[in-house]
Amino acid sequence: MSLRDDDGYAPLRTYAAIGDGRTVALVAQDGAIDWLPLPGIDGVPAFSALVDSRLGGRLTLQPEGEFTSTREYLPGTNVLATTFTTPDGVVRVTDALTTGLAGRLPWSQLGRRIDGVRGEVAMVAEFAPGTAFRCASPWLRETLHGYVLRLDGLTLAVRAGEGTDIDVHDNRIGVRLRTAKGSRHILGLVATQDEPLYLTPPADIDRAIDHTVESWERWSGHVSCSGPWDEQVRRSIVALKMLVHAPTGALVAAATTSLPESPTTEKNWDYRFAWVRDTAYALKAMFRFGLREETHAAISWMLRRIREQGPEPQIFYTLEGEKPPPTETITDAPGWRGIGPVKNGNGAADQLQLGIFGDLFTIVRLYVDNGHVLDTPTGRALADIADQACDWWRRPDAGMWELERTEHYATSRLGAWEALTSAAKLAEAGQIPGDSARWTAEAERIRTWVEENCWDEDRRTYTWYPGSQGLDASILLHAVSGFDRGERMSSTIDALRSELGAGPHLYRYSGMREEEGAFLACSFWMVSALHLVGRTAEARELMDELVATAPNDVGLMAEMIDPATGDFWGNLPQALSHLALVNAAMTLESDSDGAEGATD
Repeated sequence: MSLRDDDGYAPLRTYAAIGDGRTVALVAQDGAIDWLPLPGIDGVPAFSALVDSRLGGRLTLQPEGEFTSTREYLPGTNVLATTFTTPDGVVRVTDALTTGLAGRLPWSQLGRRIDGVRGEVAMVAEFAPGTAFRCASPWLRETLHGYVLRLDGLTLAVRAGEGTDIDVHDNRIGVRLRTAKGSRHILGLVATQDEPLYLTPPADIDRAIDHTVESWERWSGHVSCSGPWDEQVRRSIVALKMLVHAPTGALVAAATTSLPESPTTEKNWDYRFAWVRDTAYALKAMFRFGLREETHAAISWMLRRIREQGPEPQIFYTLEGEKPPPTETITDAPGWRGIGPVKNGNGAADQLQLGIFGDLFTIVRLYVDNGHVLDTPTGRALADIADQACDWWRRPDAGMWELERTEHYATSRLGAWEALTSAAKLAEAGQIPGDSARWTAEAERIRTWVEENCWDEDRRTYTWYPGSQGLDASILLHAVSGFDRGERMSSTIDALRSELGAGPHLYRYSGMREEEGAFLACSFWMVSALHLVGRTAEARELMDELVATAPNDVGLMAEMIDPATGDFWGNLPQALSHLALVNAAMTLESDSDGAEGATD
């Protein structure tokens, strides 16, 4: 089986993900782990062949000789089972980033269980750390208890159970084994950074895989959902849980950096940060599915960041809650299939995005509407931010899409409208102090401004910004926000599908058809908007098509998709894509008939 190109890169659609609440590994269909930063998702890129096939490092495990493979997640888990079929037999490999009896382990631990199913199969594996984006060199050291690998502050050890042959090199370790029907072999990798390393016995790694399965099953068993898209919704919820950074409660936007959005333009970004926008969308899903601990952790983390890093909210934060560091471009690393550059950091950190005001207040209003209360310092901070939104909404900004060109984008203004509308309701509920009359009046000014300056009567559509002929798919979010669920939004949907559409998908805004893939979240936003303007039959038909075709074989989605081929583009797994799917399904299963709250 060979899905890789001549340089060793696999299609992005062939990756599955496993995670432990701190980091995420990407496993290709041939069994190779091409991405595993340690100890955290934003840590040392010890295995990063995903963006540097020659020097990035990978963990391989596959049959020797020809094979085919199929894989699936164990139900309700992020534990992956891959079945390899060869002319001589069948092998099942179970991969997990394991957890302990009481939750996340204090070290990183990968477990790979190899079970013989039929016949005899020779298996080969290699543990080969890379050069950490060509900034460090791995080396092997012999210790009292065996060999360890070291890389840029990391200490790593291969754990191999009985029936394995070890082949030691100067900077990597190879393993060979042979399976038979009913046999079991265990391979593992344990890692720490700047601290001692616990050498887990292979038998304990075997048991840890079972504990991890049980832990995931126990957690997902509390997720209550039903409906025609139940299977994909559950898979998306479990994938999103994998992207929650357990030490802080932050939701990482995606597990990777620098996967290109286009084969021809330099659109490579680092998404290993926590966006306020994604947290807002995630909380809606968390409340719906009764995820209490995650909900409280996420909002507490976000509001602490606002108080500590204020006064104005940041677009995104590091997973530890700090302002993002400057972006570093690694020019030596080629990028996936040579489409560089590779980046540490995201240059949008210092942009003004007015939509952040709406995202923040959406989080808080959801929290309060679901029966919870704010503390006094948070209420005061939010009142100050609402006053800020009153003044700042008139400024040009970078828009939701983090553009270099600033304009008076319609959806940015509507983010401020959403914030002020929510702030007024929170004040009326006694949750925040401040002048709610001012907030309500300013929200009405924003509504009037958008209706007068960003509506094209001839084309019957909301436009991108005043004087622009362009369209922006993010206007769909303001059917969800309640700004417009009437005829204007309905006709805007038709314009978007006509000008930005490609089959069931949408490009983000005018001009992107030539520069990047279709943005998967937009496709699911379309589902929600269609339902909310009363076109539910169309919404359900679109949802059926998307759920059947957009995710890969194990239910994961990237940021973008090529509508013609189904190929993935951009970072993955992408939280926003999965959040959009979940929220579209929730919207369709709601009691709303799509007409309530309509405006024109």
